[in-house]
Amino acid sequence: MEGLVEALSGPAGGGDFSLESTLLALLLAFVLGQVIAWTYAWTHSGLSYSRSFTQSLVLMTLVVSLVMFVIGNSIITAFGLLGALALIRFRNVLKDTRDTVFVFIALVVGMAVGSQRYLVAILGTVALLLAVWYMNVTRFGTLGRYDGYLTVRVSRAGMGRRESTDLLERFCRAIKPISTRQSGEEESAEFVYQVGLRDRDRSPELLTALRGLDHVTHVSLVLRSELSEV
Repeated sequence: MEGLVEALSGPAGGGDFSLESTLLALLLAFVLGQVIAWTYAWTHSGLSYSRSFTQSLVLMTLVVSLVMFVIGNSIITAFGLLGALALIRFRNVLKDTRDTVFVFIALVVGMAVGSQRYLVAILGTVALLLAVWYMNVTRFGTLGRYDGYLTVRVSRAGMGRRESTDLLERFCRAIKPISTRQSGEEESAEFVYQVGLRDRDRSPELLTALRGLDHVTHVSLVLRSELSEV
């Protein structure tokens, strides 16, 4: 066990840049890059998802790992490579600050693998992605109490019925009336609620149940994105 830890910890001195160590580093960088990319894709929400960006996370981990092997212990090579990279202009603007975090994760893991600190790379990847998984599962940072807006249109004859209210209380943990619109010329009334659902995945069941009521003529639900508040 101690021998495995020493091997993953990397060389104590300069570094072993043999063919075997290079292939091992690239293989580990590819595997860890895949883990980072799959975690990003699984926890992503919103409209800014890009398959090319997900693939670039894997390639970036490989490239940075290879860059660290190219630099080695040479300061001259490091400055030369820095000057060469400065000539490349990246015009792609990241739309989400979370994407920037994943770019930094790929960079740091690639640097750790390229400097042959394999144990640091593995433990760092596991720790960072566990933090991402925790915040995704617990919806960390969400302040909103409500999930969206529910519009219910009922016939005037059924305005006093309580069936629709009972359904809302069964599917919603929070209900806030927003507006009521009635017209003397129409035999209907429209109610708009701000609702916090007990389970967002069961929202189609709520709509189906409301549409099944005789006095309900129209139902619509607009859910907000989990990255914004209403």
